[in-house]
Order: sequence, then structure tokens, then C-alpha cells
Amino acid sequence: MNKDYIVVIGGGLAGSEAALQIAKQNIKVKLYEMKPVKFSPAHSNSNFAEIVCSNSFKSNLLTNACGLLKEELRILDSFLIKTADKVQVPAGQALAVDRDEFAKEVTRLIESNENIEVIKKEVVSKYDDSIKAKGSNKKEDDNDKIFFEDLIEDNIVIIATGPLTSDSLSIGIKHLTGDDSLYFFDAASPIIEKDSIDFDIAFYGNRYDEEKKKEESIEEWKERLKTQEKSYINLPMKKQEYESFVNELINAEVVMLHDFEKKEIFEGCMPVEIMAGRGIDTLRFGPLKPMGFDDPRTGKRPYAVVQLRQDNKEADLYNMVGFQTNLKFGEQKRVFSLIPGLQNANYVKYGVMHRNTFINSTKLLNNTYNMKEKPNVFFAGQITGVEGYVESISSGMVASLNAIRQIEDKEKIAFDDETMIGCLANYISTPNEKFQPMNANFGILKELDKKIKDKKLKYTQLSERSLEKIKNFKTSVDN
Repeated sequence: MNKDYIVVIGGGLAGSEAALQIAKQNIKVKLYEMKPVKFSPAHSNSNFAEIVCSNSFKSNLLTNACGLLKEELRILDSFLIKTADKVQVPAGQALAVDRDEFAKEVTRLIESNENIEVIKKEVVSKYDDSIKAKGSNKKEDDNDKIFFEDLIEDNIVIIATGPLTSDSLSIGIKHLTGDDSLYFFDAASPIIEKDSIDFDIAFYGNRYDEEKKKEESIEEWKERLKTQEKSYINLPMKKQEYESFVNELINAEVVMLHDFEKKEIFEGCMPVEIMAGRGIDTLRFGPLKPMGFDDPRTGKRPYAVVQLRQDNKEADLYNMVGFQTNLKFGEQKRVFSLIPGLQNANYVKYGVMHRNTFINSTKLLNNTYNMKEKPNVFFAGQITGVEGYVESISSGMVASLNAIRQIEDKEKIAFDDETMIGCLANYISTPNEKFQPMNANFGILKELDKKIKDKKLKYTQLSERSLEKIKNFKTSVDN
């Protein structure tokens, strides 16, 4: 087994975290990334750790499962969480980033690291008939294809190719795992220029903050709204406006999917048109719920509210919260213009929908993210079935720590099931016939010794226990 370096395939969130953690231990890394030679359907620039969906890393609160996971990763010196903190934009209690600055900073960290060799080539499979690679014995050089089967033969490898793994590499992974990959869908929301929003209708404010109006006069409340944090823009809708919008939305033209894409839609990222088709009030009880808001024009709670969240540092771009969609671009402009305040909206990026791929990790992986049958091969990121940015970074962290242990002939690290990092690793490696991608959540954490009815108090104590475990682990490793 080659121990001169570790191979990382894929420069997304998990792969970038893994490469930087390995390099930090003065171990050489060969990082393979197919961009800019080839792009997935959702990616558009050549930087590492490119974010293609929401710019939010979710809540920072320790009473939120993702907030706890981020804090665990901060304690473990995660490069990507540290970068996200550095380039964050206002988003209330959430950690949202300027997506361009985030990717640029991660790219700088990787390309300036002398222990990381970046190889910008697509990794392909010998079993892909389209490249006629079967039986090839060519040695790898600048003019040859990079074959997946050669990389995993004698190297310690972390496969972090994400939910948009290329077709050729997917063939190689299927051959390696001996198991069909699973598919679900992910969809990205549109991004709008702030200057094109009608502020005679739109108003700033975080949910429930506006209820402070009850202690103020209408004039005082409106004055406060002018100066408060502007991380969210709200678009109130009347009943007739809402119902007309929903009717057009569910009857709009969508992008036709290929047969191989017609699989189950992941409930955690439901396209807005699919959600709307489940009932006239579904959106009002989902992303368009009016709870916590009053319409400044009337002083009353609106029938429905569309929220836009700040997408960059300059606060001149906002994304439509909960509006991941598969509508055709022209239809997005037509239908979303029915939302009051967006009549003349300028879209810098329309919503897209794409196929996501993940392996059946419950059969294939240990809770250290390496294969049970081929322990020199690790998987990390959403291809394992962890769902979300922070969750992907977490898997990259664990995979890299264990790849390092393997190259050093040390026992692998399994994180405690009282930590969010450990529970995610346990979730993807525990047999489950109905395996679905999973976000961080308190439901997968080991229960407390005593029952606590108050949910906030319970989550606080779960978080405190988890962070203590992570701190103790960090101390033991450092010593």
C-alpha cells in the first residue's frame, strides 16, 4: 500500500476539508478535481467548495442540531467552518456566506498549501464503455486518462465526488460497491437583484421580530424597520394574490426529466411547484407561512409571505427562501412576477433541479467512513447520504482523520454517539432498508439519562454534553 500520499477525489465541501486536514498533518495529498475541464449540471466556476444551492449554513444556535454540529467542527479546527465564519453575511441567527468569497478563500487555502498537489482532470472508469478503457495498463501521466480503478488499487483514497458524480466515475463506483447507487433530487432557488424589488410592497425583518409592534405604535414600528438588520426581505400576499400565484405555479411548464432521473424526490428539498400541487394551503403552512409578520401597509398579518434571504456581503443579491424549483427559466420569470414586489425582478440565477447520487452506505461503510470490504477506500460528503453543507464538511473531517490514522498504522477513530458528528457517522453506517439522506437532528443523538419535557432545555443539555465530549477528544488528540 502506497503511503507517500493520500488521494482525494473531488474538491467540494467534503473533499476540500479532507485535503486541508490531511495536509495540516504534513502528509502529502493528491487532490483530483474535474473542473474546469468538465462541469456538473449545477456547477459554474472553477473554484473549490462551490456552493450551488442556498448560501445558508443554517442556524448558529446550540439549540439547533446544525448549530451544534458547526460548534463541534469549530472545536476540531475545521478549515471550511472557519472560512464560512470569515466571509459570513448578515442572516439573523443563521450562518450565511458570500458564496463567491467562500469558494475563493477555500481555493486560496488549497492552492497555496505545499502539501496539496491539485490535478485538474476527470477521474474515469475502465468499465465505462464510452471511453473504451477496459483492460488498459497505461501508466498515469499528463497525457493519459486518470482511471479510478488504478487510484483505489494501491492508495488510501477518499471519494468525495458529491451528489453530482460524473457518469463515468459513477460506473466505477457501482462496480466497486457491487450495489446500485440510489438517486434523489435536489433543487436550487432563484437569486434576485435587490434593486429590482419593489419596496413600496416589500419590507425588511426577521420572522416574529415584527410582533414587537404590539408594544409600539405603527409609526414607531415602521421607523424601527428602517434601521434594523436587513438580512431578510419579506413580500406579503393577499388571499387572491396567493391563490392566483399557486394556480399558475402548479400549471407552469417544468423541465422534462430523463428516464433515469425519474426517481423519488427527497422530501428535505421539495421543489416549490410539487409542494404547491399537494394542496392550496400547503405553501401557506410551509415556506410562505405568515406567522410572525405584519404587513406595514395594513398593520395586519398577511395571508402569506414570501421571504428573500441576503446572498452576498454587499447585500445586493437575495435568494428566494424555499423556492427550489424545476420550472423552465421563462416560466420562473412569468410565475414569480405574480408575487407582489417581484413584478420587475431581475434574476441573476434561475432555480435549477438536478439528479443527486448517493451510495447505500448502510451496507458499505463503517462509522469511520471507510469501506468494510476495502478499508483503504473512504467516502465523504453527500454521496454517503449525509445531507447538507455542514454535514458534508463533518464527513470530510472524519474521513480525513481516519485516512491519516490508516497511513500512520493507527487505530481508526469512531466518534462518540453522544456527539452530532458521531451520530451522523453511525446513521450512514447502520443497516436500514429505508435509507434516506439525513440532516443533523437531535433525534439521532443518544438520549439524556433523565427525561426533560422542556425542548429548549433538553437541546441545550444535549449540546453541552456533546461539546464536552468533543473538547475531551480534541485534548486527547493534541496530547
